[in-house]
Amino acid sequence: MLNRIKIILKDRDLRKKILFVLGILVLFRIGSNIPIPGVDQERLSAFLSNNQFFGLLDVFSGGGLSNLSILMLGVAPYITASIIMQLFTMIFPKLKELYQEEGEAGRQKFNQYSRLLAVPLAFLQGFGLLTMLQNQGILTQISFLDKFTNIAIMIAGSMILLWLGELISEKGIGNGISMIIFAGIVSSLPNTVKQLVFTYDPTQIPMLAMFLAAAFIIIAGVVFISEAERPIPVSYAKQIRGSRMYGGVSTHIPLKVNQAGVIPIIFAISILLFPQMIVNLLAGLNSGMAGTISTYVLTFLNNQWVYGILYFLLVFFFTYFYTAVTFDPNMISQNLQKGGAFIPGIRPGRSTSDFISKIITRITLVGAIFLGLIAVLPLAIKGITGIGSLAIGGTALLIVVSVVLETAKQIEAQVVMKEY
Repeated sequence: MLNRIKIILKDRDLRKKILFVLGILVLFRIGSNIPIPGVDQERLSAFLSNNQFFGLLDVFSGGGLSNLSILMLGVAPYITASIIMQLFTMIFPKLKELYQEEGEAGRQKFNQYSRLLAVPLAFLQGFGLLTMLQNQGILTQISFLDKFTNIAIMIAGSMILLWLGELISEKGIGNGISMIIFAGIVSSLPNTVKQLVFTYDPTQIPMLAMFLAAAFIIIAGVVFISEAERPIPVSYAKQIRGSRMYGGVSTHIPLKVNQAGVIPIIFAISILLFPQMIVNLLAGLNSGMAGTISTYVLTFLNNQWVYGILYFLLVFFFTYFYTAVTFDPNMISQNLQKGGAFIPGIRPGRSTSDFISKIITRITLVGAIFLGLIAVLPLAIKGITGIGSLAIGGTALLIVVSVVLETAKQIEAQVVMKEY
């Protein structure tokens, strides 16, 4: 461990990448503390503390919502756009071909379409959020021009944040979008610890112990599922060239139990937040039938049982969905056949593809159920203790652990490469 740390500190390129990521995250935190005009901070703090939905939205925006900063939308519009685009791959074969079969150039074009779609989604989310906050009295009554200007600032902030995230992915370490969310979550830890110290109450020790136990279970579960693999044995056919014989070696394909990583959690939260934002907006308009229906829908969504079941089902669905989009058994089968490799006892071609597909379906079922249970565990503890922050903290902890594991693996891969 110490040897690896020494390599990281001594290696100029790796050190430069880590410092670059830290510099980008510092810029992000500076932007998260620049508020838009006309904010009543006292009402905003009271509103966020009593609303689990907006507490989650604040986590998802990287902490930008807590002071209505210019980055309050976070990367949510882009994530929503990515979900829509990946759903479109199931409907339009050309999009699927662009994403899976045209290599890096095709994925870049696919991502560009997601960025373009994120702009109108950012406008809708910005308009809905500002209108709703005006109705709550958190924002002072502003003119249409001022409101449009604030929306434009929010859209620009979201796109700048997206650009910073892509810079991290391209020139730094880790997934940029996940790192942005991670930085927002971690930045809230000092305030949480401060509140815990200054509002210490001996009667809350059992609840605190329960929260720490849940945190330990979440961390252990995420690490276990992230590291779990199902190896598929692979053999290479022997080839004779001249007087020498090549091949004949045996290896394996490591299939992860959770191929999707933290993406299902982020996608599930995004899907849960976007409809609630629209419903909150319509409920505050008091416009007859639409307002009444929105109020009923909002009451339905605020039910903890409904919320927990939807959260579990969405995490389960997106684990399978993202695995299906990013993992192609047919391509693996073709690559094995081209390289003269085969799975013992399985015929090359279609049979190999079906075998790999069957294995990945079974192990993803375990990963999806476990990830869904880990996601809703804090909600169950919140239902027992009545502390709303536990549900938010559990979701945040789930994202943090997954991002740390993913980033640590990338650093480890670079260290191993440098050692060789």
